[in-house]
Amino acid sequence: MMHDKGLSTNIGWQNRDAYGNSLSSRQREKMQRLRTWDERFRTRDSKERNLKQALGEIERMGSALGLPKNVRETASVIYRRALAEDLLPGRSIEGVATACVYAAARQANVPRTLDDVASVSRVDSMEFKRTYRYVVRELKLEVAPPDPENYIAQFASDLDVSDELEERAHDLLRHAKEAGIHSGKSPVGLAGAALYAAGLLVNERLTQGAVSDVTKVSEVTIRNRYQELLDHEQTRNGQPGQALAN
Repeated sequence: MMHDKGLSTNIGWQNRDAYGNSLSSRQREKMQRLRTWDERFRTRDSKERNLKQALGEIERMGSALGLPKNVRETASVIYRRALAEDLLPGRSIEGVATACVYAAARQANVPRTLDDVASVSRVDSMEFKRTYRYVVRELKLEVAPPDPENYIAQFASDLDVSDELEERAHDLLRHAKEAGIHSGKSPVGLAGAALYAAGLLVNERLTQGAVSDVTKVSEVTIRNRYQELLDHEQTRNGQPGQALAN
């Protein structure tokens, strides 16, 4: 996570000697010159400066998203690979750094949505998504499709729902995955729909608007997906479809 891997000199900024005494004006000037030259040597070429800026961005976004250290380290490794394989020309440092953060979170199964990552990035979401697809393709990263269950805890906390509702949402998604009806659908949309459907089942109703606000998924998507989940659940239990929805 350090552009020089922590092997460089570090000249303190306090302007005090080993005994804690203040340096003379002549010594302070000398130390300032040494700091300047040290900084120049640490970032002696464009790649070093690029890496220093990118790793700073990864650390900033990782902190804002609450990502664990292993995810930030993985993002840093992915960025180093992108830089080594010359994937940066024509793309912004911030865009590639954002793509690396999202890819690392996906690889570690840490639930962060595209919108979550875009909200802390300094590039627009279209550039971020385009760069992410490019980096994954060119580096041949193994990124499994996100599991909708990974998002349930985060959304349930934001919606302040009961443990019973949260557990029922997990059940709905597990049954949907067993039947394969989750394939090709947005995992975030399915997670939101499962919470809404679970609210109906345990008589703890949520509004579609509230779920939409938390998940950043349209109410239309939630309506479509929750009905599919309920229909499957009722069919699985030997009940006619759409009974609860009506």
